[in-house]
Amino acid sequence: MPLFNKKSPKISNPSPPMTKDPHAMYHDNNNYKNPPIPTAPTIHHDSMSNGGHGESTVTKPQLVFNCQLAHGSPTGFITGFASVKELYQKIAECYDFSMDEILFCTLNSHKVDMSNLLGGQIGLNDFIFAHKKGRPKEVEIVKSEDALGLTITDNGAGYAFIKRIKSGSVIDRIPHIQIGDHIEKLDGINVVGKRHYEVARMLKDIPTGSTFTIRLVEPMKSGFQGIAPRKGTAGSKPGKQGYGSGKETLRFKANGNAAIEDEHDDATQCGIDAINSLLDSFMGINDSELATQIWELGNNKINSMDFAEAIDASDLEAFGFTDDFIIELWGAITDARHGRFKR
Repeated sequence: MPLFNKKSPKISNPSPPMTKDPHAMYHDNNNYKNPPIPTAPTIHHDSMSNGGHGESTVTKPQLVFNCQLAHGSPTGFITGFASVKELYQKIAECYDFSMDEILFCTLNSHKVDMSNLLGGQIGLNDFIFAHKKGRPKEVEIVKSEDALGLTITDNGAGYAFIKRIKSGSVIDRIPHIQIGDHIEKLDGINVVGKRHYEVARMLKDIPTGSTFTIRLVEPMKSGFQGIAPRKGTAGSKPGKQGYGSGKETLRFKANGNAAIEDEHDDATQCGIDAINSLLDSFMGINDSELATQIWELGNNKINSMDFAEAIDASDLEAFGFTDDFIIELWGAITDARHGRFKR
């Protein structure tokens, strides 16, 4: 008998110019104008004027973020979004191209730097760099080992791509495959729109010893790889240097809203990082938002049984986590609670 009474899974980067740059663009609802001065973040909650308990609504935080295309562009000023998809749409409208052209975004670096990948949150002082589609390529691979050595993540808008390649692995021995490459097709099957764990599962299910074809799209390259962002950002406080130094972040929620929240404390961040490492090791995926959701499900639980039940009662049930993996996740949560991780 299994340890837990689990339900069956359901089947269903150039340097940013200063704000005085005459080529800078401000975008909100297709209006181009002089960039506003960023204001303090506010979340409005509307209720019935008669004192009743009316339904609370959350408005989109009207924050202004600097943005550039990673291969080179004027600076755009982006606001009025509450999800990753809406952010991509705003960037695409600002620079007049299709949202489908954006592979992913990095923060404070125009390089294909997965340590600076935009996930479920943006620091209030972060500078956004959007990476567009570049050259497509097809590679034939012999799956000579059970594990290919890939860690896969996605951009939150339908594109899975390679976040990490294990040294000495099958993929590491193929020089044409690089970190940042978007996985578009597997043996002719289009995987656009699938989450990264679905693509990872498809790769894992390919029989060892067989040959398959993978179609990739690499990020657009630029001639500015040696240039780094200038220090300081528009609207930053005097004496404040660099990017991402604020303690508050704009965090994207699963329900489609965004909220301004304080930065995670050390214990929380260590726990989320440890959970993400387990997802990487056990499933070949990397997803800070998923790791955060798992942390939040387990942080207020007192034992592994309650944690397992919380997983089963959430939308994470569809992953079909094994009992052993649940125990590993619970161990990471309790270790972080008791300060056994060091950042």
